[in-house]
Amino acid sequence: MTETIRVLLSEDEVNRRISEIGAQISADYAGQSVHLVCVLKGAAMFMCELAKRITVPVTFDFMSASSYGSSTESSGVVRIVKDLDEPLRDRNVIIVEDIIDSGRTMAYLMKIFQDRGPKSLRLCALLDKPDRRVTEVKTDYTGFNIPDQFVVGYGLDYDQRYRSLPYIGVIEFGEEDA
Repeated sequence: MTETIRVLLSEDEVNRRISEIGAQISADYAGQSVHLVCVLKGAAMFMCELAKRITVPVTFDFMSASSYGSSTESSGVVRIVKDLDEPLRDRNVIIVEDIIDSGRTMAYLMKIFQDRGPKSLRLCALLDKPDRRVTEVKTDYTGFNIPDQFVVGYGLDYDQRYRSLPYIGVIEFGEEDA
């Protein structure tokens, strides 16, 4: 089976939108600071680029969560693989995610984070697939709404590959020539 990547969102489009989100967060938190929480691994590239474009003081931390189930459907059971290093109490927290799909994992994480007493809690996602939503999740900052296609690049992977692409692409599978 062959794999090809079709560009869905160019590097320029992604960079322009991240700059817009950074400006919006900077305006929303003028005179304050924000604490970004990156959901590993996929959101790492996005969070680093976003942090560079926020003009208010920024701190950040990392969390890794894993959901179990088949490769195409989440069971909704979430396990925290790596928890935060710092408390969230009285901080302006923005969870940074690469993509919101079913919403199950993010709904779970939002509840856990809210219970930790942040001053404010918001969600920022580079990509949103609203057609796949099974659990309602409010995204405060969204890069792009995309169709229900398997995407890679800018941190998103297929079997740990393609994360380093500087754009968002749709992976397409074809038959190998005999």
